[in-house]
Amino acid sequence: MLPQNVDVVVVGAGPSGLAAASTLRQAGVDVLVLEKSAEGAGTSRAAVVHARTLEVLEQLDVSRRMVAEGCVVPIFTVRSGARVLLQVDFADLPTAYPYTLMLPQSRTEAILAERLAQLGGEVQRPYVVTGVTGGPGGAAVAVTGPDGRSQTVHARYVVGADGMHSAVRDAAGIGFTGGRYEQSFVLADVRMDWPLSAREVQLYFSPAGLVVVAPLPDGHHRVVATMDEAPEHIAGADVQALLDARTSVRAPVHEVAWASRFRVHHRVADAYRRGPIFLVGDAAHVHSPAGGQGMNIGIQDAVDLGTALVGALARGADAVLDGYEARRRPVAQRVVALTDRTTRAATASGVVERTARDAALSLVGRIPAVRHRLAFQLAELSPSPR
Repeated sequence: MLPQNVDVVVVGAGPSGLAAASTLRQAGVDVLVLEKSAEGAGTSRAAVVHARTLEVLEQLDVSRRMVAEGCVVPIFTVRSGARVLLQVDFADLPTAYPYTLMLPQSRTEAILAERLAQLGGEVQRPYVVTGVTGGPGGAAVAVTGPDGRSQTVHARYVVGADGMHSAVRDAAGIGFTGGRYEQSFVLADVRMDWPLSAREVQLYFSPAGLVVVAPLPDGHHRVVATMDEAPEHIAGADVQALLDARTSVRAPVHEVAWASRFRVHHRVADAYRRGPIFLVGDAAHVHSPAGGQGMNIGIQDAVDLGTALVGALARGADAVLDGYEARRRPVAQRVVALTDRTTRAATASGVVERTARDAALSLVGRIPAVRHRLAFQLAELSPSPR
């Protein structure tokens, strides 16, 4: 049986839920983490960790371990065929992490879960949240456990970190405004003979669509591509066809370690708070994978909110929580807008549109100040005055 009363219930044990729970536990808060899946993530899903996220996670003492396990990639290159349109170098960023870190989401989750355990926390699985009711004194969370029995847990605050189809968001009556792209996306982690530098994430434009290739640990590469209709089961031949059609290099694919297809939404929650109920991560915002921002701003949401909740509980008043939405929702709105523009430009179908896009990128790519600003935006750092 679960406890009847806790300070905070966190619903969802993805990266944002684990980061929120660890932030709370580190301050001694009584937190209950509920997850409906029986096991943690076994797939890579999100694989990009940006500089600001590593800075934020320093307070949980996990950044060094993540860097030790991941691939440090300091350059982002945009190509059209063999032609380099734009190259962004993160090396000059004023941070201890002047690069993109490529690390499978499964490892990010495992590292955060181990840290939570070290802090005395535990993920309760599989528990399905069937309702959340907020009131002046806190919230009541209705839960069904693995034995099919139902119970109610009372908490001062509830954090919804339960993804795009958030039960917490729905229970709070918070809208999720936005839409969906027509094209589908393919994610695949493969073993292949990739001839270009392992210090670069490569994005290729082509008339057939875009493809991104990035190094992963253990000799794998992440391949991301758009397709009008991705196959249900993605084989090596499918990935090979994408690379042959959309890149300028010969890269024989030997093995598909994991692959998935998905449709991409671009949505932001109408509010991040409803009384004692809060949203973080994909429960609050979803968008195109362009730039690899999603998991990152979700983790940053979680640590920000966790820190604010610690302050509210310590002072016995929640006025300190009023700034959470004001700080974090504009970040999501900017990222959704940026990734939407990037995705639409990258998937332009007309010859005139593609030619104009390539010419514009080639032009701005010659301007150091533009490249510098792009590096700050992608790394999710505050803009430089340069």
